[in-house]
Amino acid sequence: MHRLAAIERPARRWRWMILLGALLLAGCSGMGHGSFLHPHGPIAADDRHTLLITVLLMLIVVVPVFILTPLFAWRYRRGNTRAVYRPRWEFSLPLEILVWGVPVLIVIALGVIVWQQSHRLDPYRPIASASAPLDVQVIGMDWKWLFIYPQEHIATVNELVIPANRPVHMSLTSDTVMQSLLVPELAGQIYAMAGMRTQLNMLASHTGTYLGENTQYNGDGFQKQKFQVHAVSAAQFAHWVEQVRSNGQTLDAARYALLAKPSVLPAPEQFGNVTPGLFYQVIGHFCPMCAEQLQKTRADAPATQDAKASHD
Repeated sequence: MHRLAAIERPARRWRWMILLGALLLAGCSGMGHGSFLHPHGPIAADDRHTLLITVLLMLIVVVPVFILTPLFAWRYRRGNTRAVYRPRWEFSLPLEILVWGVPVLIVIALGVIVWQQSHRLDPYRPIASASAPLDVQVIGMDWKWLFIYPQEHIATVNELVIPANRPVHMSLTSDTVMQSLLVPELAGQIYAMAGMRTQLNMLASHTGTYLGENTQYNGDGFQKQKFQVHAVSAAQFAHWVEQVRSNGQTLDAARYALLAKPSVLPAPEQFGNVTPGLFYQVIGHFCPMCAEQLQKTRADAPATQDAKASHD
């Protein structure tokens, strides 16, 4: 009986380990949704490439450790009389070169890759394209995202519609605490801060719907501050713009004040007309000099003019 009980206890432990492993792997089934591991734009594709190269380089160290550790334990086990016992062994030049040389080379390689990719994936860097970028001004609020299309004179809340295969240049600020915009399948993360303007360039290579969200904790509605990015054809985008313009709603100072109150909207909203300069007014509320300087220098113009700059 004692022997049977001893056999059952390890079996139970294995069952729990298998169950735990299954639960952990179950969470991997949805990793592709809303992830840069399944990119739909050149920026996200480069992010994935950088991650894969980094992981492969690190595996040069990790794989030998996992293979050699059990082999050494088996080779030099207590009952193996063929293993040579060398209590005074203390130095091996080939081993020292291997142990220190390989990690040093890996660190150098990682440093070069990180340096190159950090400049290549600079969110402020325009994306090379024959098409002029679409300018979008983004205002982060509690707990929603406002997207203003200054050239089209329209705005949306918690919905971003863009033409596929056309660069998008985003200017971001916040009307509250710091926020973090992320559309993982299209581009990297960028912060939006009150009284400041940050920039993000992205491009959708295919039509589709992608997840966007705030990844910076900012209060009770943080987990619901998400939006959808709809990448459509050029004709569909033009048709959508006309539809929004015809809805009759105007985003003026009074309407914006209501919108800026902390709340979670049940559905996206659209505005067919927007007060000119609203984006800079929000910046000026926290930093008047910053807003004046941005308007004087027309900081958005260089990003549009340099749209054909390299993004290799």
